[in-house]
Amino acid sequence: MANGVSGRLYVVATPIGNLGDLGGRAREVLSSCALVAAEDTRHSGALLRHLGLSTPLLSVHEHNERQRAPELVERMRNGADVALVSDAGTPAISDPGFDLVCAAVAAGIEVIAVPGPCAAIAALSVAALPTARFAFEGFLPPRGAARRRRLEGLAAEERTLVFYESPHRVREMLDDCAAIFGSVRRAAAARELTKLHEKVYRGTLAELQACAAADADFCRGEIVVLIDGAPPAAADANRDLDRVLAELLAELPLAQAVRLAARVTGARANDAYRRALELQRESLSQ
Repeated sequence: MANGVSGRLYVVATPIGNLGDLGGRAREVLSSCALVAAEDTRHSGALLRHLGLSTPLLSVHEHNERQRAPELVERMRNGADVALVSDAGTPAISDPGFDLVCAAVAAGIEVIAVPGPCAAIAALSVAALPTARFAFEGFLPPRGAARRRRLEGLAAEERTLVFYESPHRVREMLDDCAAIFGSVRRAAAARELTKLHEKVYRGTLAELQACAAADADFCRGEIVVLIDGAPPAAADANRDLDRVLAELLAELPLAQAVRLAARVTGARANDAYRRALELQRESLSQ
């Protein structure tokens, strides 16, 4: 610790496309810190050069963050200020940074946010979907079966859902969402936000499926998918199904419990069966 004063960790948001979105405070921090911990030093190096800065860079990404954290904590203990950046947007939001922030907090180092661009928030602000309450789900599992299980668990969620998705999986993701949430559920897809070819698609899930099939540009670039929450009645119906299934599964074989639960609640047999399997898996994992 230099002169008894520890350095600080600055969590710095960087542009998701338009370099003009970098704020004056972020530039000042990037220029004054002893080191920039960057997800990709080539990408962040280009940003620093654009800003006319020569702050040293250290690679800190998802594969080495835990190993790098002690070294960076020690530097900060010795008085160095460190700026944490990801390739775009806000670090630790579906990007590296969480482990380093936790290590710094555990070591008693001050962690300071330098807020700015975040693709999830930018997309939410223009989607024309409810914003008072929302749930950020990040990336869904890449494999179809795991993705559908995650979506089934969100079928009764009343808050607006916000996802990141890769261009080559977004069509399959929309197909699964339409099948599980219903094709008339309102949704939006925002691609290439703040960039030259930015576009926001709005409509029902069925309409977004049609856009994805007809517009070759739909599946290009960075994509945020947003989906309206479940109507309260649907959420109540799902809670009733869970309650009835839990009681029946404790006393009856799976097939009989599903059949009776569907009859009592009015749920579709396929939905009751899928939910019964989920409840059994959750019970085994506890």
